Amino acid sequence: MSLLHWEARYSVGIAAVDHEHQDLIALINRLYDAAVAQGDRQAMIGFFGELFRAISSHFALEERLMRERNYDHLAQHKADHERLLDEIRDIMDDVEGEDRFDAAELARRLDAWFSRHFETHDARLHHAFGPH
Repeated sequence: MSLLHWEARYSVGIAAVDHEHQDLIALINRLYDAAVAQGDRQAMIGFFGELFRAISSHFALEERLMRERNYDHLAQHKADHERLLDEIRDIMDDVEGEDRFDAAELARRLDAWFSRHFETHDARLHHAFGPH
């Protein structure tokens, strides 16, 4: 069962960024599936490590592209990236510290984390980078 689904409205109009967004959705869905199955906790922690690395790399790509295009909201977008990374670290710490994790709560937090950024900062980025 998928938690997140790619939607055309998530596209920012840059193929590399859009492709990475789709990969992140797939990774978040794998993490969620593992949580629902209440699988091996170490595997969950490994998924989080993989997710954190992928997100960090993705944010670096976005920020480089925004700098190259003199994007006027770079500072705000970058600050939100830092906030999101902090939130992922908090979720990771919670999973590591619990004997059993709540898949529904994990789903709520991951969905809010992803959707809020897409609907605000990435939507503005989409508008700035033009039509597709």
